[in-house]
Amino acid sequence: MGNTRQNVHELVDLLDAGQLTAVEGLLEVMTDPVARSLNSAPVESEPASAEEAAALEEAHGAIQRGEGIPHEEILREFGLG
Repeated sequence: MGNTRQNVHELVDLLDAGQLTAVEGLLEVMTDPVARSLNSAPVESEPASAEEAAALEEAHGAIQRGEGIPHEEILREFGLG
């Protein structure tokens, strides 16, 4: 295992800032038991109701027409941007 750990450290040293951020996120998910549990949870198999399907279709159409809310606006609304 020591050899593997050393190899991983050497590879991490070669990453640029963006890649390092991505790897950090991946490692956090890999070591977080809640994230692992959520990741391995089964996908919901219950079919959508007629109302849910209609709402999804309406939302998809609005996005296709460019009627969505920009991400930046949502962030501002929640004080995150």
